[in-house]
Amino acid sequence: MSSFASNIQALINQAENLFAKSFGNREEDDTNIYACSAPGRVNLIGEHTDYTGGFVLPLAIGFSTVVYGKGHIIKNISSADTRCRVVSTTNCSIVEFQATPSLNPSTKSDKLWVNYVKGVIIQYMSELHLDERFVLDIAIAGDVPLGSGLSSSASLEVATAVFLECILNLNNNPYCIDDSLLYTREAKMERAKKCQKAENVFCKVPCGIMDQFVSSCGSRGKLLLIDCRSLDYKEVSMGGEEEDMPVLVVANSNVKHSLGDSEYPVRVQQCKEATSILSNVNKNIQSLRDATMEDIETASSSAGLEGALLQRARHVVSENKRTVETANALERGDWTTVGTLMNASHASMKDDYQVSCPEIDILVELAQGYEGVYGSRLTGGGFGGCTVTLVRKECAKGLIDHLNKEYMAKTGKQCDCFETSPGSGAGLLMA
Repeated sequence: MSSFASNIQALINQAENLFAKSFGNREEDDTNIYACSAPGRVNLIGEHTDYTGGFVLPLAIGFSTVVYGKGHIIKNISSADTRCRVVSTTNCSIVEFQATPSLNPSTKSDKLWVNYVKGVIIQYMSELHLDERFVLDIAIAGDVPLGSGLSSSASLEVATAVFLECILNLNNNPYCIDDSLLYTREAKMERAKKCQKAENVFCKVPCGIMDQFVSSCGSRGKLLLIDCRSLDYKEVSMGGEEEDMPVLVVANSNVKHSLGDSEYPVRVQQCKEATSILSNVNKNIQSLRDATMEDIETASSSAGLEGALLQRARHVVSENKRTVETANALERGDWTTVGTLMNASHASMKDDYQVSCPEIDILVELAQGYEGVYGSRLTGGGFGGCTVTLVRKECAKGLIDHLNKEYMAKTGKQCDCFETSPGSGAGLLMA
């Protein structure tokens, strides 16, 4: 059994045990018990470009969230038993609520995580008739490091969405679950859009669609080059000879971030303001996706694009170009070019987009200076989280040891590292 499969089975066991402890053992005739999973992600390159309609190049990883439980749709909404109950291995107190259109976010700090579940439920209520409600008992287990920039929130949202789709499927066909309906290109993309909206509207995080998209649509052995405007995507393989194939090492700085409370919303607004200025010099610019470096130079000299707005625009426009070039270089096995683009991306995120931090910069510098490393950069929203490094396979273990030792010496913090490769997206594990 692969380590990925082992991890998933361990999560199923954790969630099943928590379910039994919280809600009682499943009965023998329970046919509506489901276990659904969705992975976290690492973004190789293409950071802070998704919410401006640009390009991103992420991969699903072998860390996931499992949603285990039972549910059905009740047609008599006057019934007293229309409750949803949710529990997690990270917070074993049961959270109970009524899934109604007026459902409000939780505000207590120890229950904020439930908002990712609630927000997705709200999105799927549009699939119900007016006299119908979801009734759920679910237990959640996950191993995506929280606050690490590996999209634990999107993993939870997408796993919840798959669970709800199983219930809706059973409601429409009470005799079987046709899980093939979960894996069509259209279904996976629609799921991602619902989950992004849940985070934007219900959780008040103005994120782009990348995290939910790759968690839903990921494919084993493939990165996804996603056009965040059209939502078209291309599966990208790593080319070259198998024996020369490098690996990806992810290093967690253990500096946690919270996108909703950080500078992330500020960057989103700055991109909008930069776009407004650029549109005055080129009417075809609807978002930074449409701008070129020439447009930026013109706007900086004649339209008042300066300071932070100039820097933000410069990062996004150059990052889109780097992302497309990286996908092409990956397919032809040009690891040197991929590494050069990754290094340039980090410099841009540090200097122009200003979303790095001292600990992340230390990790990147340590990796970039290590033998066998092609490139290294911050991955995720920033202000902490993780780095991703492309390194020769035979040098990966030495790199991990080097990062662990030197990061502790320089920061006093532990650095959690792991090798990864592209994994599968969300799905039904058992029914």
